[in-house]
Amino acid sequence: MRALAQRHGINPKTVAKWKKRETTADRRAGPTVPRSTVLSVEQEAIIVAFRKHTLLPLDDCLYALQATIPQLTRSSLHRCLERHGISRLPDVEGDKPRRKKFDTYPIGFFHIDLAEVRTAEGKLYLFVAIDRTSKFAVVELVEKADMRAAAAFLEALVEAVPYRIHTVLTDNGIQFADLPKNRQGPTARFRGHPFDRLCFVHGIEHRLTKPNHPWTNGQVERMNRTIKDATVKRYFYDTHNQLKAHLNDFLRVYNFARRLKTLKGLTPYEYLCKLWTQTPDRFTLNPIHQRPGLNR
Repeated sequence: MRALAQRHGINPKTVAKWKKRETTADRRAGPTVPRSTVLSVEQEAIIVAFRKHTLLPLDDCLYALQATIPQLTRSSLHRCLERHGISRLPDVEGDKPRRKKFDTYPIGFFHIDLAEVRTAEGKLYLFVAIDRTSKFAVVELVEKADMRAAAAFLEALVEAVPYRIHTVLTDNGIQFADLPKNRQGPTARFRGHPFDRLCFVHGIEHRLTKPNHPWTNGQVERMNRTIKDATVKRYFYDTHNQLKAHLNDFLRVYNFARRLKTLKGLTPYEYLCKLWTQTPDRFTLNPIHQRPGLNR
């Protein structure tokens, strides 16, 4: 034992203790039987019975039991429930609807929306597009949000993205589609909406959200909020040019430097480069050519 102790640099008493064990696994450093230093056995029995009978959340149990057990705190209640294996409530079927997962699509499915922003010079309109899969975003500020501006933004989007766009999802705004009551009229059917005509030219399917259901286009709605939180809600801009410059900087950082959990820690640009090595046929050019820096 003395030789083993010298070899491993430990106390001989430790070697003697290990020799009596049947396994090499480390034992718990705490007490053999976990118990509370705050609650008595009877009080723990009350807590367990109350939780199993009522199935109330943690805070509701705390408020109901503090009158009976004055020394009960939120942390001691949580540890008690942990010890007895009832810290999580069982899932009750029909209690709440199951969350539906987003349908998976290849890159090229863009959510597009329009938002309003302001500077000291007045009002501007912000077109925002974000890819459902790669999270690559494209934005543009315009002074007038009409059909022509929406079509011009779609044309700019096609030019900015290094892969083919197969689907765009927009709301029912007049910039993207005719009013529902006018869509079957002779004028609308003869001329077509400018946005739809451009989609047809580029082979893009144009989908519309259900009227009065903005959450259907939730990805771009969330991107709108992210952009506003980083710009107009945080800073004051004297001129439109100040906002445009800051917006360009923000978008560059988002696309090329911001790591996203949904992309497993990759930036949108890194994700595109990864896809380029796997499915280059979806791309119109090598995304590495879009890397910002001295090589451009």
